[in-house]
Amino acid sequence: MKRFDTRIIFGLLMIVGGGLALAQTMGFLENVSGYFWGAVFVIAGLAFLFMLFGDSNNWWSAFPGFTLLALGILILLPESLEDIGGGIFLGGIALSFWYVYFTDRNGRWWAIIPGGVLTALSLLVLGSAYFEDYSGAIVLGGIGLTFFVLYLTNRSERWWALIPFGVLSTLATITVVSERVGGFQTAGVFFLGLAATFLLVALLARMTWAYWPAAILAVMGVFGLASLLDFVNYVWAVALIVAGGVILFRYFTNRA
Repeated sequence: MKRFDTRIIFGLLMIVGGGLALAQTMGFLENVSGYFWGAVFVIAGLAFLFMLFGDSNNWWSAFPGFTLLALGILILLPESLEDIGGGIFLGGIALSFWYVYFTDRNGRWWAIIPGGVLTALSLLVLGSAYFEDYSGAIVLGGIGLTFFVLYLTNRSERWWALIPFGVLSTLATITVVSERVGGFQTAGVFFLGLAATFLLVALLARMTWAYWPAAILAVMGVFGLASLLDFVNYVWAVALIVAGGVILFRYFTNRA
């Protein structure tokens, strides 16, 4: 018996889709081609997901399955929900990476990074209409949280993930506070965030060397935030004058 050729299905779909598009262009139908192709993508996505759930070895089919399904939903969305369409599409792609990770946590830990980044971007699109002022914090904080999750999967080998987690979380905080404080104070927040990052590395990963950059950055951060108090500006100026005087005094006394 002759095997069925899938090219027949693709050929028929293209003919039907082209005919509907032509009818829509000529004014006989309205937006029917969008519904048609949306349904095609949904069905195609479900077909790949059927393969996925039928055999765990077909984990690769999660990518086309969730992506095509999300694309079909995006096309079928009503106009009132078009603003969140991008978030749904990105969320569908993110879901494929999360599925790949959770079905083999040890072997596919790499899927956490693209899954987390795409999730953060999806949340940005979904929340931009309501939290526009915090869009930068949502993206940076979401990506930073991704690295913290990566650290939790293997704390001994992936301690390095604490550093991008801390840096990105600090940058997320800066996007919120930068408009409320001055530039010097923003730098103080940045240095304190980096100090907290290295302190986490020292405490959680037991890396004793990290105490040194944590201490230095903390001092710089404290000076930055302390400038919010007027009297500290006088203390800072006097300290510079005294330090300069000590250097000159030692220089001339050594020459003598």
